[in-house]
Amino acid sequence: MSMVIRVALDTPLRRTFDYLPPLEAPTMRAGSRVRIPFGRQQRIGLIVSIEEQSELEIDKLKRIHELIDTEPLLDPPLLSLLLWAADYYHHPLGEVLISALPKRLREGAPLQVAEECWSLTESGHALGEEEPRRAPKQRALLARLRTPTLDSVLADQLQEHMPGWRETARALLKRGWVQCLPQAPPAAAPPPAAVLGLRPAGNGTPVGVHPRLNEAQQRAIEAIETTPDGFRAWLLHGITGSGKTEVYLRLTETQLRAGRQVLVLVPEIGLTPQLIGRFAERFPQAPLAVLHSGLTDGERLQAWRRASRGEARLLIGTRSAVFAALPQLGLILVDEEHDASFKQQDGGFRYSARDLALRRAQQLGIPIVLGSATPSLESLHNVSRGRLARLELPERAVTGAQLPTLRLIDLRQERVHAGLSTTAVTTLQRHLAEGGQALVFINRRGYAPTLACTACGWVAPCLHCDARLTVHRQEQRLRCHHCGADRELPRQCPQCGYAVKAVGQGTERIEESLTETFPGIGIARLDRDVVRRSDQLEAVMERVGSGAARILVGTQMVAKGHDFPDVTLVIVLNADHGLFSTDFRAAERLAQTIVQVAGRAGRAERAGEVLIQTEYPEHPLLRGLLTGGYEAFADAALEERRQAFWPPFSHLAALRASGLQVADPNEFLDQARQAGEALRADSVRILGPAPAAMARRAGRYHAQLLLESADRTALHRFVAAWLTRVETLPIARKVRWALDVDPLELF
Repeated sequence: MSMVIRVALDTPLRRTFDYLPPLEAPTMRAGSRVRIPFGRQQRIGLIVSIEEQSELEIDKLKRIHELIDTEPLLDPPLLSLLLWAADYYHHPLGEVLISALPKRLREGAPLQVAEECWSLTESGHALGEEEPRRAPKQRALLARLRTPTLDSVLADQLQEHMPGWRETARALLKRGWVQCLPQAPPAAAPPPAAVLGLRPAGNGTPVGVHPRLNEAQQRAIEAIETTPDGFRAWLLHGITGSGKTEVYLRLTETQLRAGRQVLVLVPEIGLTPQLIGRFAERFPQAPLAVLHSGLTDGERLQAWRRASRGEARLLIGTRSAVFAALPQLGLILVDEEHDASFKQQDGGFRYSARDLALRRAQQLGIPIVLGSATPSLESLHNVSRGRLARLELPERAVTGAQLPTLRLIDLRQERVHAGLSTTAVTTLQRHLAEGGQALVFINRRGYAPTLACTACGWVAPCLHCDARLTVHRQEQRLRCHHCGADRELPRQCPQCGYAVKAVGQGTERIEESLTETFPGIGIARLDRDVVRRSDQLEAVMERVGSGAARILVGTQMVAKGHDFPDVTLVIVLNADHGLFSTDFRAAERLAQTIVQVAGRAGRAERAGEVLIQTEYPEHPLLRGLLTGGYEAFADAALEERRQAFWPPFSHLAALRASGLQVADPNEFLDQARQAGEALRADSVRILGPAPAAMARRAGRYHAQLLLESADRTALHRFVAAWLTRVETLPIARKVRWALDVDPLELF
């Protein structure tokens, strides 16, 4: 009986490939990487399964060239998760499996790296302690290796005590006095509780002085930890400043004491330094690893290795960390679960890390906690359906801390200068005089969103998008925030030669205006133009935390999980953005942003104040937030969704296409619609095609087709049959297309 190895490759083909094992066949196991012949190339693939037979004749199958992993790179639970994800998101399996790995592993780097162990040879041992007399560096290295208690010394230890030792070691190696032998690192065992700085089991208080839990925090922890072992999903709904992180830390302590690993997911890189600091301070002896897109390829590989060996007990990362190998995983924490950054929305495999985290916890039979001050409407709906258990933290964790007061500023009745109303300026003066700090939020970076001619009306366009170029005055550049186009800022109109001016406000202009209005007051800016690395973020946070910066101007980056205890005033400048959007999710995103930003005010003993500038103070969304808070808004929004039959009361999939010619994506989607209608699936509605809100982006024309159904199973059954027809359309070769299941952005 022949053994057939089924392999997935990083290709857009929705199939696997059958191979025979090598002639000298080692043990072949699913989840291991192999090097295989593929056409005229050698490719790296992943073993999906071991079969007894193939649909092809055995003598037509090629043999695998090399087994890269002696132990599976993906253990059975993780491989099962990825197989499920490929099926649910209808994405080619090979691309799903490969995208889950760090780049170095995709290229064939070994998962386990043998450590260099250096020792003396017999000739080296025979040397006297004064030899070689004329080479002091060689003599010092020989002395280091002449250790009576050790047979060999690790390269890392030599590097620590003797920087630059390698050149010396090479000279000794040539003379036959030393040798280097590889040694595989042992599998890491869970550190005992004492090593992690934890008290013995039965005492719920960690070593050191930690915040006292309030009743709501205590109830939440007890509810989670007294639930019988197994899968349970919790929604931790806590207002800003209610101490969600402290709940995370207490739950993590229990898992570490039991010898298990913990995965913490955050939506963006910007949140990782602060959260890492909290966990590292609480558990200084617990090995911690970090995974996010800001790391180098080598750093990502190292973090993956430490997690997969069980060496890292804590893993904190952004969405791709949901695929990390964690053999002793006992708990998953998803912070800011509502954040759209958990959804991969551009190119390749489009998945929701939050949803896959729920699936992973379910498969492993472990608890998962989703935390947010503004839960997504999908999560609140799942609470009502009994799929999530809701735990509330309705009060701020600091004793006596008050919730901020919210006030709408009617811009129709105010004098406005550079985006700031008179009321905003006078209120800011008062808070600064009282020793407080202020946060000014505007969700537009750059100096101004538009550069216009004061004579002929010319507006600086992007030549590759249906968008205007943003003014970046400090760098004297015009930039497109959609495709990255960049050019010099002109002094005169290129059409008529008359003067041009910046129209509107961005963070850079607000910072300039505040500097003029409040000379001598430290001002910091937080957006993607000034913060591109974690160390830059930490520098801004340090200025605000130390009081060197009294005013912080920022985009959505300031709304996500940062703690500013001395901020007593928050000013929201562009609250109207999203009030009248065609996207049915726009109101939810706007409400979440306002509540999250408002929550930065008055987080210590001092009361906070929030000013929301708007030209529509009578709008029901804004009025609802002021009178009933986020929960009242969510109830009303869910009812609107139910009546309109939008998610979470229906299920969507979007087929998106782009082409160099405007007709190509539309023709492709028209033919895709006809192919879908031929399937006669009454339970699935096909809507469109329709152009994207920005039809031309990065030199390509974009359009989409929407599928909608009340029955999730029926929708997926339809998509599976439909895609086999879509792929064979001749025009499919002229466009780029992708399927987005459970899309977050539609128009």
